[in-house]
Formats: sequence, C-alpha cells, structure tokens
Amino acid sequence: MYEKDFLKQLFHKIYTIRIFETECIKLYRQGLIRGYFHPYVGEEATAVGVCSALAEDDYIISTHRGHGHCIARGAQIDRMVAELLGKKTGYCSGLGGSMHIADVQAGNLGANGIVGGGIPIGVGAALGISIRKEKKVVAIFFSDGAANNGVFAESLNLAAIWNLPAIFLLENNHYAVSTPIEQSSRNQNLYERATGYGVHALAVDGNNVIEVFEQTKDARQMCIKGKGPVLIEAKTYRHGGHHVNDPGAYMPKDRLDYFKSKDPVTIAKKHLKEQGKMSESEIEKIEKEVETTMERAIDFAKESPELSFAEFNQMVMGY
Repeated sequence: MYEKDFLKQLFHKIYTIRIFETECIKLYRQGLIRGYFHPYVGEEATAVGVCSALAEDDYIISTHRGHGHCIARGAQIDRMVAELLGKKTGYCSGLGGSMHIADVQAGNLGANGIVGGGIPIGVGAALGISIRKEKKVVAIFFSDGAANNGVFAESLNLAAIWNLPAIFLLENNHYAVSTPIEQSSRNQNLYERATGYGVHALAVDGNNVIEVFEQTKDARQMCIKGKGPVLIEAKTYRHGGHHVNDPGAYMPKDRLDYFKSKDPVTIAKKHLKEQGKMSESEIEKIEKEVETTMERAIDFAKESPELSFAEFNQMVMGY
C-alpha cells in the first residue's frame, strides 16, 4: 500500500503527460509545431514509474518519443511547449524541437532522433559514474525497434562486462514504426535477450505505474550495489500511429481496444481510489488543475518570441 500523496503525485504526472500530448497534437494540426511529432499517448505509466524510482541526481536518456520522459523527470511544461513551438524560452531555445529536448540540470541528458542513438550515450554516462565512484544510475529509454539495432547488443555487452550502473528501459509498444513485433522477432519476450550477456532482466506491465516503479526501484538498488546493469522490458502499447500524420491503419482494432482498456490513466486513477481512498470529485480537481496549467503553458509559448537572426547566428554559428 502506498501513501495518498505519493499516488496523487504519480497520477498528476501521468495525466499531465496525457494532456500535454493531446493538446500539442492540436497545436501540430494548427501548424504551430513544425517537423515530426511522436505522441507518447498510452505509454505514460512507464516514464512516470521509472522516473519516480530514481534519485534526484540520477540521469535519464530519452528518445524521439520522449515528451513523457521529460515531464516525468520534472520538466516545466511551459518551457516544453515553447521548445516545440520553436521559441527562445524553450529548453533548447527552440532549436531542438520535439525530438531533441534536453535538461541537463534535471538529469535529462537529452532525447535523440536516431533510433537507438541514446543507448551508447547512456552507457557512456554510466561509465562516467563508475569512474567517479558515484552512487548514481542512468535510466536508458529505448524502443523495441531499437532493440534490433546492433548498437543495443554492443552497449549491453559493454555495460555488462564493466558492471555499469545502467538500467536499460526497453519500451515495447509492439511496433517499430509500422512493423509489428511478431514480424521482427521470433521470441517476443525481448528482455530474454539480456540473459546471453549475463544481465539480470525482467518484464513488467508498462501500463501499471506501481509495477514499473517497484521494479525500477529494485533495479536501481542492484546497480548502486555494483550488480548492474539491469534490463527492464515495459510491455505497453501506443494509442495511435507512429507519428501524428500516421493514421495507424495497420494496428488491429481488437488489439488496440484491448490495450485501451488497460489505459495507464485509468489504472493510475484506480490506484488513487482503491489505495488512496480518493473520491471522483477529488480526482477531477487534480485533472482540472493539470488542464489549467497546460492552458497557461500554451499561452506562454504562443506569446514567447523566437530567436532573432543575430541570436540564432551566435548560438548556432558562433558569431
């Protein structure tokens, strides 16, 4: 059983990610967000469960589908919306956009537009921790698609032989763009790949924030004690196509309906009611607070200026 305040914190973050994504999809449709936009809708519990189990000075490495990781790690959504809109008040002054948000002060070493590109970066950060003999870990988020890249195997092996404090967080949403997992892997329990490298690995229900939190907390302790790395496969499912312009027609309706019945928001709300003894009206109050905060964040971003030509040249070109 968990305290009411902790459960509220988990639900608040999960719902914040959900509202952030759904509202930013609208901004994209209005032409205010340029480039690609990969929603995290349906996967919120994984990011929140993982980041809630980390210490304040731990690190994360994000992905192209990384808004949820940023928010779960404590990012300010006004600065995130500003970044997506290309404004100078964003985390990267509007230069990173949706796929390259970083907040090093909060331990977020950055998102990466290259599938699997963050995995070796995370291992490098874990090596730095090991050399400095710090009691920290790195949570490396990556997808089922990235697990088929050679860099995954190389990085996992290197982390294993050096006992690095790295938690490999494999977010299995069942699709590498439009390729279903059953067509890309004979063994669909991807966590079992780690056993060949002598790495402790397990699978969790990626839609249940409590389960993700508990297993990540245990994994962190293993890493702190020098028994890392650990691989956690979070089995989840995105609620739409690969990006906003992908209708996801290849996703079987029955499977999508099944996973929507296991919506992370609904499960987190259930924890609040059953363990936290919260009423529907109390939960609605949290939801309204999140929605109001998002409205203000959008206003902030819209009113924020873009970089001037001179500022752009100074930051990008150095003159």
